[in-house]
Amino acid sequence: MVVLSLQPVQFSTPKHMLLCRPGSTGYPIRCGIAEPSGEPAPMGQKTKYNDGFFEKGFMTLFARKMKKFAAPVKARTGTKEKAWWEYDYESFVDVSKRVMQGRSRVQQQQVVREVLLSMLPPGAPDQFRKLFPPTKWAAEFNAALTVPFFHWLVGPSEVVEVEINGVKQRSGVHIKKCRYLENSGCVGMCVNMCKFPTQDFFTNEFGLPLTMIPNFEDMSCEMVYGQVPPPFEEDPVSKQPCFTDISMRLSAGSIATPSSSVCPKLQA
Repeated sequence: MVVLSLQPVQFSTPKHMLLCRPGSTGYPIRCGIAEPSGEPAPMGQKTKYNDGFFEKGFMTLFARKMKKFAAPVKARTGTKEKAWWEYDYESFVDVSKRVMQGRSRVQQQQVVREVLLSMLPPGAPDQFRKLFPPTKWAAEFNAALTVPFFHWLVGPSEVVEVEINGVKQRSGVHIKKCRYLENSGCVGMCVNMCKFPTQDFFTNEFGLPLTMIPNFEDMSCEMVYGQVPPPFEEDPVSKQPCFTDISMRLSAGSIATPSSSVCPKLQA
């Protein structure tokens, strides 16, 4: 991630590969969406994406890194291990689900941390801290980078203004309908495999505070660079139940347990 972030984007993309259109803010809000409207599908419907070569490359890279920690594929499912060129987003989510098997909430987060660190060159976190000290500029710069570089992972997003310690700055990222949450349909996966590992990685490894605020009503999410995240026990997500809307769970291929008052994967 750091390597990509530090590379100046000076190349031009062939027209047939352009899948984004600028929004009113000037930042891309439609990236890889295959829906006729160009927006994420309504709740209860799975958003269609048209992933290109580079998007699938990222999916494969992350999935292959995570597969080392994943439970083996069950023989009775008839699913075989995939070759490099066969990975897609569903494969990436499936590996994430298998990583969760047999691990506590903290252990799941530790795996994601190890995966992220394994993708960086030696000394990258220290270099990041030097280049991006926790300033308003660094927070806004990383928010701007998040939109184009992470659309393959979370779907279309846009930079928004937020207020941190009484100061207004454009260091917020609004994810319209998180692709990871939509495809997993699992509160625990969102919290354990994305929200807390990402917050911890930026805040403690990179030294740039980040708070992620998922909205489980519409599957949107707010990323606020420069804002220190609360500990798990004080975060509202720690009391979040599983999804209860059956259409939502079925469309997402969920592993949810709707009968529980709090998602069981947040209690382990």
